[in-house]
Amino acid sequence: MIKINLPELGKERVVIIGGGFAGLALALKLSKLNQYQVVLLDRNNYHQFQPLFYQVAMAGLEPSSIVFPFRKIFQKNKNIYIRITEVTKVNLEKKFLETSLGVCNFDHLVIATGADTNYFGNQKLESLAISMKTVSEALFLRNAILDDYEKALSTTDYEERQEFIDIVVVGGGPTGVEVAGALAEMREYVLPKDYPELDCREVDIWLVQGADSLLKGMSENASQKAYDFLEKMGVKIKLNTRVMNYDGGWVEMDDGSKIPAKKVIWAAGVKGAAPFGLPQEVMGNGNRVAVNEFNQVKGYENVYAIGDVATMVSEEFPYGHPQVAQVAIQQAKNLAFNLKKGLKNKNKHPFKYRDLGSMATIGRNKAVVDLPKFKFSGMFAWMVWLLVHLFQILGVRNKVIIFFNWVWNYLFYDQSLRLIIRPKINPRK
Repeated sequence: MIKINLPELGKERVVIIGGGFAGLALALKLSKLNQYQVVLLDRNNYHQFQPLFYQVAMAGLEPSSIVFPFRKIFQKNKNIYIRITEVTKVNLEKKFLETSLGVCNFDHLVIATGADTNYFGNQKLESLAISMKTVSEALFLRNAILDDYEKALSTTDYEERQEFIDIVVVGGGPTGVEVAGALAEMREYVLPKDYPELDCREVDIWLVQGADSLLKGMSENASQKAYDFLEKMGVKIKLNTRVMNYDGGWVEMDDGSKIPAKKVIWAAGVKGAAPFGLPQEVMGNGNRVAVNEFNQVKGYENVYAIGDVATMVSEEFPYGHPQVAQVAIQQAKNLAFNLKKGLKNKNKHPFKYRDLGSMATIGRNKAVVDLPKFKFSGMFAWMVWLLVHLFQILGVRNKVIIFFNWVWNYLFYDQSLRLIIRPKINPRK
């Protein structure tokens, strides 16, 4: 077997699969040590800031402002080796990975592959609905929305035109709520200027939620406020309703109702993106890897899983921790501390999640924030949401660009990012 091109330094090698919030935070901590050789494997050469994918999809931000190249991040850290490759299989017993570049050996393995969209076994929805787990998918959605508005202008039949302009968002969590709110603002402020020939009153935005309320992980007050905000913005909300079928033109619900739509945005759930080859006995619920309180994969002393792909079951979290960025970052920092101390140290720190709160934005001056001691909504919550996300973005340039875009959009409700950019197929592949 061909080995991946990596130098042998005589140090124990820590291989991290995935450069999301968890993998990146761990790599940053370990790269400052001389204790290990740190190898970061990812299919992309950049880190993606997932909470703002929906703004790229709604033409509010340019994609380059929410991604940051790994090599730029680690320019000053020499003790890290980055390889852009796909991990096709893991072999825990023999301590190596199979990748598209070759075989990679490890002394310590950290699985930080994140989460993938969960379609709950519905293959039709998986093939036809649009998810937003990568910046590429966000750009695809932007193209689809703008392309269908263009087609609607040339469609004289009312029913056929509805399929082009109506949009169904499935899932009432933060992503679904934020997407629905952004679509409502686009209909209110952008479409009348860009498409004056189109009757914007015909555009229906549906938000379908299987539970009895929105934002189930947040407080009752936040849930009700989000519902009220969206309802005032003209979003049609269906609670206690599940999408059963979708044929590319009509969305069928479990109550027998149907909605015409050529676009279904799927934000209804996630599952762990565990790599192929893991033994079945280490897998927990939701395709996540079962770990102990030190994030060790059960049965393997030198194999770890952190972030969305890991499930640490406890009395407080019987189904594992929520799949959010703060859990991933905190687990990465705790694991880095334990690795720094050495694996045989008996005083390793068990992971303890510190809930810093949760938030969601619905639109201009409309957001909800749940902090451990305070809960609020409206304009102040919206400003808090903006500041928190702005400071989490990597790179000064990205922060400045995003801040400028937000200010410009706030003042003028207009962006020059509504471009339909189709990728060209590379004839050499």
